[in-house]
Amino acid sequence: MKTSATAFSPVANYINGAAINDPLPSMDVISPLDGTVISKVPLSKRETLNKAVESAQKAFPAWSGQTLKERVQVFFRFRQLLEKNLEELSKLIVAENGKTLDEARAEVFKGMELCEFTCSLPQIVRDEVQEVSQGIECRTSHHPLGVVASITPFNFPHMVPMWTIPNALALGNCMIVKPSEMVPLSMQRIAQLLSEAGLPPGVFNIVNGDRQIVEAICDHPDIKAVSFVGSTRVAKIVYQRAGSNLKRVLCMGGAKNHLIVLPDANTEISAANIAASMSGCAGQRCMAASAMVGVGKVDHIVAAICEEARKIVPGENLGAVITAEAKARIERYIDEAEREGAKILVDGRNVSVPGQEGGFYVGPTVIDYVRPDMKIAQEEVFGPVLSIMRTDDVDEAIRIENASPYGNAASVFTQNGKMADYVTERVSAGMAGVNIGVPVPREPFSFGGWNESRFGVGDITGHSSIGFWTQLKKTTTKWNPEAWKDWMS
Repeated sequence: MKTSATAFSPVANYINGAAINDPLPSMDVISPLDGTVISKVPLSKRETLNKAVESAQKAFPAWSGQTLKERVQVFFRFRQLLEKNLEELSKLIVAENGKTLDEARAEVFKGMELCEFTCSLPQIVRDEVQEVSQGIECRTSHHPLGVVASITPFNFPHMVPMWTIPNALALGNCMIVKPSEMVPLSMQRIAQLLSEAGLPPGVFNIVNGDRQIVEAICDHPDIKAVSFVGSTRVAKIVYQRAGSNLKRVLCMGGAKNHLIVLPDANTEISAANIAASMSGCAGQRCMAASAMVGVGKVDHIVAAICEEARKIVPGENLGAVITAEAKARIERYIDEAEREGAKILVDGRNVSVPGQEGGFYVGPTVIDYVRPDMKIAQEEVFGPVLSIMRTDDVDEAIRIENASPYGNAASVFTQNGKMADYVTERVSAGMAGVNIGVPVPREPFSFGGWNESRFGVGDITGHSSIGFWTQLKKTTTKWNPEAWKDWMS
């Protein structure tokens, strides 16, 4: 495999505010755009993690000793640096992940929004105090956990880390991040910008690697909490292993998001939203619309979806999927659905982009007359593929959605407000939408699914994240010597 002309320097671990280039085994970082090697990433050992944790432990007393208002000043500056370096950060995402430049920019803008929420924490995290009895006061205060860890996926090399890094650090913790070994470049640049923003050495550390480092994080006795974003299969493993070591754990898994489309839905809005939801980020997002349930006479909407899908061109407004193996897996799902009797309306198999023939591209694919028992209707495909199922009954559509083991998102397309409420109240999903293909809550509302799309309590962003990254102390004080005896004596 050849090296790209736009190759980057080898990735380093980042410990105590400095790049660490220990002699370690490494693996190639391959750009999905053209299949070329663009960098190398170290496969760290447990000893590297131990050094990072020691660095974080040393930094913790001084960092947690600052006030919340003092700590968030770093993130005011960091957010400005994200904006200043928008184009560079976006191009890094494109190179390592294969997204379009517009999608990469949107990812960085979302990172800015997440930082804005972090900067508002002093107005949100309010300790409570109350005189509960004459001369007796009760007070609550939020305290950081200590050293925490975040394990992040390949599909959003910038945004998903921003789900956890700003809030966890601003709330007083020190952090170890293990990025996906397939997309380590963005995280390296984030570390540099955090340092430039004034984050003290040791507060934020990066340990690159593969499964061995994930297991080491789950096992390390001095890591108090672990967040994970990735597939449901691995989320279960991380949740069980880290939990068995008595850590606080929150794992976000996969999804099979259903869009329930009623005949009265606005054709233009529905088609545009569904096609964009299916194909955005090449379908490699846990909020992608991968399953549509058409209720009744929706042929006109299906035709419009196909028309929109044909406007989506690989290499132009559709990015690559992450690996050659991912491309082959997605196309196997399509092949199997066709063999089992589904009808391919728009076929994205065997795509090649001129000038980037070595890239990993799957075109937008729309498959009609999929049965709920087919594998493509049940499993997460993680590609630009929409499977359409048919029913004449909205309750049957809801039953199809409820039967999925996942529960990330579900949407309904209709112009009937009463029917919209009926569906959104009954779908088994943590995030519901009406006439929107990607019902991601905006800050300060939190991100998180149900069922096998989330393991742990609470959500990973917004208000809900505060409880995950802190613990409450309750202090009771007596200042009334006259009330010498009561139930609190």
